Amino acid sequence: MNIDTNLIDILETAFHPKAIAVAGTSEDPLSFRYQFLRHLLDYNYTGHVYPVNPNKESVLGLKAYPNLSSIPEPVDYVICCIPAPKVPDLLAECPAKGTKIVHMVTARLSETGRKEARELENKILHAARKLNIRLIGPNCLGIYYPRGRLANAHNLPRETGNIGAIFQSGGASTMLIRYGELRGLRFSKVISYGNALDIDESDFLNYLAQDDETEIIAAYFEGVKDGKKLLKTLTDVARVKPVIAIKGGRGKAGAKAVASHTAAIAGSTSVWDTVFKKAGVIPARDLRELVDLLVTFSFLPPITGYKVGIFGAGGGLSVMSADICEEAGLTVPPMPHAIREELKKTAPEIWDWIGNPIDGSIMGAVSMGFTEITRELLRLMSGSPHFDFLITEFSDDNPFLTEIGTNLAARQTELYIGLHNKQLKPLIAVVHSEGASTNVSSYQRWKILTEQRAKFAEARIPTYLAMDEAAKAIHKFINYCRSKTGG
Repeated sequence: MNIDTNLIDILETAFHPKAIAVAGTSEDPLSFRYQFLRHLLDYNYTGHVYPVNPNKESVLGLKAYPNLSSIPEPVDYVICCIPAPKVPDLLAECPAKGTKIVHMVTARLSETGRKEARELENKILHAARKLNIRLIGPNCLGIYYPRGRLANAHNLPRETGNIGAIFQSGGASTMLIRYGELRGLRFSKVISYGNALDIDESDFLNYLAQDDETEIIAAYFEGVKDGKKLLKTLTDVARVKPVIAIKGGRGKAGAKAVASHTAAIAGSTSVWDTVFKKAGVIPARDLRELVDLLVTFSFLPPITGYKVGIFGAGGGLSVMSADICEEAGLTVPPMPHAIREELKKTAPEIWDWIGNPIDGSIMGAVSMGFTEITRELLRLMSGSPHFDFLITEFSDDNPFLTEIGTNLAARQTELYIGLHNKQLKPLIAVVHSEGASTNVSSYQRWKILTEQRAKFAEARIPTYLAMDEAAKAIHKFINYCRSKTGG
């Protein structure tokens, strides 16, 4: 792997700065210039923060400085929120303050498609290179690093995790963090890099590949300026860590939008598909599938077999789930004879009725009780070599009153987490949800499912909103595991 150690050291400075200057900050809460200072304060960044604004004596309770040069100590990292024409002057002040890297929030450059904007962007790059200053952006949200108390949006989780992400889109990067948080995901470092004028996607990928805090890499690309460099980088990085990526701008409308968003060249879908396949990158179509895959790769141990045992929520759902799993490339084997023989002793009413998938609605016909027979079945399936992993569905498909349903859901959740803790077989939960109803009783049912999902996420059991999402993600995961073991 071709690692630029000097750039790695500079990026380490960006993630671990002792002092940050926010150039062009203001007290207008509707402006990015306000928000970037606010994020650092709200997230309790422990270093020194210096607002830079020649027209203010203070901003958000902090002494403001008219320019970078007037700050009384070295500044490791500058967040640039000033208008684009003023950026070269700011860069000229950086060497004297010891600044080697600048995050350019500043936009309205080449992404506008205007000739004068492209020329100004090139002027900024030339000035930065002459001064030996590296740039993140322009037109980006920059860095989210919970361990270092660096945030680029409000109310992001403070807990750190093992997923690193590079996103050409700032808004999509924060959506990944928020969607992932609801499913139990936490992140090591997330980088929004925008136009990639200087430091590009390949540089950030190389950085995350050697980062000890990152075990899984997520990416969103709109386009790339150096395709050969990216292909080599993806190939090298995917050898050492899983890389899961979205290619934005696959269609005509999307490709056109790419140019006005980050000034990138989208490229053909077939070319990107070939690049991902050749490099060993796991493709995702959108943010929802990306989160599904990250949940799968984060929470599951390696799985190299396709045989799934399904504990369905009801008759119709069970049938559809079996179809979905098989269509996704999984195998749904029949219930082993040995398990049926065991059931004959404890559940004589249904021992010859039970199959795979299991119709959860027939549990009420068993004298030993719903929870007990569920526990027994899951125990037997977890210990059987006929299954490589188990999927259990949780839904509001039951005839019980809300109070009874709530108690039953709590027992099911506790049972599943207890079995998961024994690590007999990888367990997956599909917790169905389509949103809240205006009807109070229906809303309570959705609330129960939301609470179940949160408990599973806390226990690091992968959860999905629908069976097809689970089956697709797990199939890709198994293929990946098999490729790493030669299966």
